[in-house]
Amino acid sequence: MEIVLERMESLTVGVPLRNEPVQARSTARLAALLDAAAAVVDEIGFERMTTAMVAERAGASIGTVYRYFPDRIAVLQALGARNLERVIDRVTAEMSDASHVNWAESVDAALDIFLGAFRSEASFRSLRVGDVIDLRPAENERTFNSIVSESMLNALARRFDLPNTAETQLAFEMALEVADALAARAFAFGSEGDPAFIAAASKTARLMLVEYFGEPQN
Repeated sequence: MEIVLERMESLTVGVPLRNEPVQARSTARLAALLDAAAAVVDEIGFERMTTAMVAERAGASIGTVYRYFPDRIAVLQALGARNLERVIDRVTAEMSDASHVNWAESVDAALDIFLGAFRSEASFRSLRVGDVIDLRPAENERTFNSIVSESMLNALARRFDLPNTAETQLAFEMALEVADALAARAFAFGSEGDPAFIAAASKTARLMLVEYFGEPQN
């Protein structure tokens, strides 16, 4: 699956669609289908979601679903792409905020947004950014978390003049993976999240990055 970061009007670039939305009505219809899919995933998990369930929840015909998506995997891939886009937009904007006085504050604020998506984004707890929805060989060797971490580090390096090298990119990706795993555990049993695991996600990520960025200075 090709991974491309685009706006809502073209979020499905790289996802196997039958028809690209070219008018506002088509874009709204596609968004409604993805909203319906997200609601179904929240209720029963992505493993059991079917295209018929998406159509029923959206108040659309099954033909409307198949007008855009060849199968259920394509629906899930598009939903994962939308989750990715929304998280990256919010996280990178937060990390560039001039109110953060050091890199650690910026990382903490960005992780708060990432963790908040488990509560606010329908389907995010189950699907997150779509790395495990298809058992077929990946067409792209990069994971979604890898793309998120690159976007985060780029914003952080610009804001605080930090090293943006292969070494720090790997370190940042590892920190995000650990935070993501702890977040998944925190929200495994509900949308409120376990406070201990939520706190550990941010704390662990910061500790992993201190070695590369130094202790934060006020």
